[in-house]
Amino acid sequence: MNEPTTPGDRQWPARLHGLWQASQDVADVTEMSRHVYTLILTEPGVLAVTGTRWRHGELRYLRRATAGEPLTTTAGPPRATAAFPPRPAPGPDSRPVVHLHDLGAGHGALAPEGDVLRDAGARWALEARFGLGDGDGDWAAICVGLAGRPEPDADLVPRLVQLSEVLVASHRRVTQSREHERRQTEDAFLAEASLQMDSSLDVQETLGRVARLAVPAVAEGCVVHLFQRSGRLTPVASAHVAAVAQPWLDGLARDDRWLAALLGRAVDQGEDVRLSGAGLDGGPFGPGAAGPGTAVRAVTVNALRARGKAIGTLTFTYQRDLEDVATPRMLRDLALRAALAIDTTTAYEQRRRHVELLQFQLLPRALPTWPGVALHSAYEVADDSLDVGGDFYDAVVDRDGRLALVIGDVCGRGAEAAAMTGLARNTLRTLLEDGTSPANALERLNATLLDQSANRFVTALVALLTPTGGAEYAVEVVTAGHPRPLVRRAGGQVEEIPGAGVFLGVVPDIGVEPARLTMSPGDTLVMFTDGLTEARSAEGTMFEELLPAAVAECAERPDPAAELIARASKFRTTGNDDTAVLVARLEGRP
Repeated sequence: MNEPTTPGDRQWPARLHGLWQASQDVADVTEMSRHVYTLILTEPGVLAVTGTRWRHGELRYLRRATAGEPLTTTAGPPRATAAFPPRPAPGPDSRPVVHLHDLGAGHGALAPEGDVLRDAGARWALEARFGLGDGDGDWAAICVGLAGRPEPDADLVPRLVQLSEVLVASHRRVTQSREHERRQTEDAFLAEASLQMDSSLDVQETLGRVARLAVPAVAEGCVVHLFQRSGRLTPVASAHVAAVAQPWLDGLARDDRWLAALLGRAVDQGEDVRLSGAGLDGGPFGPGAAGPGTAVRAVTVNALRARGKAIGTLTFTYQRDLEDVATPRMLRDLALRAALAIDTTTAYEQRRRHVELLQFQLLPRALPTWPGVALHSAYEVADDSLDVGGDFYDAVVDRDGRLALVIGDVCGRGAEAAAMTGLARNTLRTLLEDGTSPANALERLNATLLDQSANRFVTALVALLTPTGGAEYAVEVVTAGHPRPLVRRAGGQVEEIPGAGVFLGVVPDIGVEPARLTMSPGDTLVMFTDGLTEARSAEGTMFEELLPAAVAECAERPDPAAELIARASKFRTTGNDDTAVLVARLEGRP
């Protein structure tokens, strides 16, 4: 910073230094202006001071101050320069230049400051014009109104230059501080947005969170479009700060051709679109629009790209000036994070559907109809799994007309577990249909698994129902390491059926011991895999403890198998595993 060339006032360097020190502690531009104008008004002959800020030839605001009156600020209209003769803008890094203006010459080249200074009684004005060096084409001017024409070597001229240099340096410091704070705020928002979007693997919930996070934190309106299989961009989520405007925004997102073309431009050209002012002409936004669109002053569109492909667009509508919109860096980062979250949940959902499809291919398409017995089954795939599980069940009628019920579980998940599941179910089905006893069927399956040197064990349970000639049925139950079934009697009592036997595919002798019982009309046999019993609550209680009571209540429901799984799912906070339930309810002989 240059020192004053005139040694007459030894206090000026100290006062200027004091102003610079004050600027270090003042983040508010208006407060800084008070310090500046107060300093200038102490100079001999100064009647009034004005300050103007310009961007690309457009007046942003005008400040004014006179002795004994408070500082006032008037914001410039959006296209204020239309009424003012243009002034050459200084270069962003050029030194301040002081110009002398004769205010008696009329409106002249100093507008709008000239009218303000003349009203204060000024006849002449010194204008210090300087670029702000921020890369946005911003420049400013400090004008002082004087009663008489200043001498060419007046102290005020170099002092205005020095003061302008302090203002430029102060502006840069304030701008850098604000940019730092803004970046910290944006980074904090992006981090929180990532946490929110990544906290769910449900596609619709993730889409909804993207829209809700942005409104009103980023914009007044938000729409997410995704590409469908047809290649068409379709709105899948939206949010608006005003509930009454939500249907309007949904309609535009779905049907407006102007907006559709804008989205296509963002995707096809791979560019971030930022529109305001005349850029909104011809569309549903801006002063020329109708309804809620009138309030929209800016629109941005960012393509959603994830893992090298375009998956959609993220559109924001703003009821604020474009300069007050989040930075392009922040919007691009938000779009990238949203795209990754959406793509991840979409891929997860697709994989999950494929797993479910394959899982159900390992189950019977339909249970047989058998006189006097109503069969019910239900299956639930673990929510956190993207691999096929090993739970299975089946029901077959053998050559002698008896009903054999099968349920089992292959340890582990994945392709190998799926292959073994198919082997176990089909082997048991073939043997039981041929009339093989439950114990022999399990022993032969065990031998098959041992022959194949399978590195996974299998649990299985077979129940064989045989009519006795009256209303009752003889039931033989054989288990190989599988959870024991329950019988709910017609009177409401629940009994566990005993049994012994080890896992299949581990040792040659599985040591099965058949259990035999009689069931009568109204009795219900409930078979299940360990996904049901091992469901655990937040307090650590296992559903196994509640299962007898649940069976007693659910046995008479229209679909007892589905009801049991629903209760376990509601109860469960941990112990998430595939669950299969097979129920046989005796309704009497026809």
